[in-house]
Amino acid sequence: MDDDKKYITIEELEKHNKPDDLWISIQGKVYNVTQWAKVHPGGEVALLNMGGQDVTDAFIAFHPSTIWRRLETFFNGYHIKDYKVSDVSKDYRKLSAELVKAGMFENKGHLVIYNLCFVSLMLYGCVYGVLKSDSFGVHMLSAALLGFSWIQVAYLGHDSGHYQAMATRGWNKMAGILIGNCVTGISIAWWKWTHNAHHIACNSLDYDPDLQHLPMLAVSDTFFWSITSKFYERKLTFDRVAKFFISYQHLTYYPVMCVARVNLYLQTLLLLCSKRKIADRGLNILGTIIFWTWFPLLVSCLPNWTERVMFVLVSFCVCAIQHVQFTLNHFAGDTYLGPPKGTNWFEKQSGGTINISCYPWMDWFYGGLQFQLEHHLFPRLPRRQLRNVSPLVKELCKKHNMPYRSLSFYEANVTTLKTLKSAALQARGLLWEAVNTHG
Repeated sequence: MDDDKKYITIEELEKHNKPDDLWISIQGKVYNVTQWAKVHPGGEVALLNMGGQDVTDAFIAFHPSTIWRRLETFFNGYHIKDYKVSDVSKDYRKLSAELVKAGMFENKGHLVIYNLCFVSLMLYGCVYGVLKSDSFGVHMLSAALLGFSWIQVAYLGHDSGHYQAMATRGWNKMAGILIGNCVTGISIAWWKWTHNAHHIACNSLDYDPDLQHLPMLAVSDTFFWSITSKFYERKLTFDRVAKFFISYQHLTYYPVMCVARVNLYLQTLLLLCSKRKIADRGLNILGTIIFWTWFPLLVSCLPNWTERVMFVLVSFCVCAIQHVQFTLNHFAGDTYLGPPKGTNWFEKQSGGTINISCYPWMDWFYGGLQFQLEHHLFPRLPRRQLRNVSPLVKELCKKHNMPYRSLSFYEANVTTLKTLKSAALQARGLLWEAVNTHG
């Protein structure tokens, strides 16, 4: 041990996990990120959730190698005395280093250009069908094109949000606002706020916002205890209304997915109108206003209210395919209660994710999210590289006896419905008990 260095233990590090006293450890060196958390590009939540821990694996996952040299600014002079690295983490870090050396994070290819052209053609076809045709069938086909273009646009927005799409952070930010806010009406600021928290706390019932859907959906009976969401900072009350809806969630699952966009629009508006600190609030508001200008105008060009309502419903129902996919990737995965731990990063990502198996020629349809585990382990990896990395991740999971779930789209739907039905039957028992008790 070097006598010139100052040391603290992991136990002492754990005490510095508050917003006004926030330390983290990366490869055994301790950093004070109390002030940095407030301006962290990935949001304050990610750092708060893992404060007082060694976060090496998560840091490697989310940051390019160019960021490492900036860490010295936050180094507080301490090292971890009892710093240890598990065999899983050693192999994960080795694999990540090999991918960086091979240039896989920088090799984005021309997929973004192809997708933009594809989306542009679909949007053009939608607008042309609405403005140039009087046929009800053509109008509904236009609605379907709009819904399908939203799916592909969301994949592009997801790529830009993870800095996968463009060469620089600034271009990725502008692409996110243009693609997310302007075209879909869903704020990239809202997406980053929730999505980064989801990645860090994958399938934590009280820390992962992507599992917190009361009163409509619950993937675990743990929600029946009215747990507190650490993300939304409020109690997720499991009352009579929630009991009723959850009791039938395996039947209402697909209808709920068909109108899921309404909730996303609402969440966007609530965030942008809140007092919460939001990066680029003005641009996000402007982009959202652009969407709520062109979309209602397009719908108003239809000849009557029946077609207008049908147009919106069809576009939403087609886009529901993607909302279903999002839930298939995690609803049936392993869940846990409590904050994420930096020492089991690989294990929690492996346990909480489910891949969708498909032929290579169908990769465009799933937008890279069919390789959910690979994406969670390497969120900055361009989607065109995920299939190449998949065998390496599978081998690593096998070596360390960890799950690598890859199901067909049909199998994933069945598994998800079974998970929802299991919770529904438990909630139904509680519902009938409450009715019989209180009349």
